Amino acid sequence: MKKLSIFLLSTLLMLVLAACGSGESKNDENNDASGGDTASGSEYNLVEKGKFTFAASGEFRPFSYTTASGKMEGFDIEVGQAIAKELGLKPNQQKFKFASIVEGVKTGRFDAAVASHTITPERQEAVDFSVPYYYSGAQIFVRPDSDVKSLDDLKGKEIAVSKGSTYVKYAEKVTDNIQVYSSDVVALQSLDKGRHDAVITDFLTGKEAIGKGLKIEGKKMIDRSEQAVAVAKENDKLLKAINDALKTLHENGTLTEISKKYFGEDITKKPE
Repeated sequence: MKKLSIFLLSTLLMLVLAACGSGESKNDENNDASGGDTASGSEYNLVEKGKFTFAASGEFRPFSYTTASGKMEGFDIEVGQAIAKELGLKPNQQKFKFASIVEGVKTGRFDAAVASHTITPERQEAVDFSVPYYYSGAQIFVRPDSDVKSLDDLKGKEIAVSKGSTYVKYAEKVTDNIQVYSSDVVALQSLDKGRHDAVITDFLTGKEAIGKGLKIEGKKMIDRSEQAVAVAKENDKLLKAINDALKTLHENGTLTEISKKYFGEDITKKPE
């Protein structure tokens, strides 16, 4: 009888321990399902788990430029970092030639491009775009002794632009004499040194170059444009998350703060 009581007690104890063990496993699974994926970002189909890998050229001051340590800084870089924070991911910046960034996003080399890409029908064939995170526009820049006032005045003249930019299409309307540079900043520096008749670039980039001492001046604005984050097609969850993040960053003033840091004005609100 005593042996039977000990057996029954041992059996009961084993059942209790088994129940506790299976309860802990269930809780672990629930924890993974509710928080694990969000923390790692695995639901976004990321290049690297737990990181928001975004590309910029590092040659488009003040939007992105490369420091002596090899890291990039600038408006776009801080926007990318702010997006990563909203997504709960570690920012992972990647420097890449501007002309190849969209292809890099398309083929999965980067999760996104935060690189001042203007939304265009051609680019939309390759990638999807977020809501705009800032608004800008193309402008003509010349030396102070130039008679050029508008795009029509540049017919047949030599115009410099950056490779892969939307500014090429404006130059092609008036001339076949187009010089292409790896970056807008280099093109403007070349203009300052007496080369070319004009450069077409973002008005904020030209303004920054003038502030750095280049002897150039801006003429007529050609257009207004919307700049957005590029994401690979079919990565819909990541695109939605980025749009939600940008909405939050617009509403809480983060984008305005970053903009004023680099430009002294708010370029993140749509012009009236």
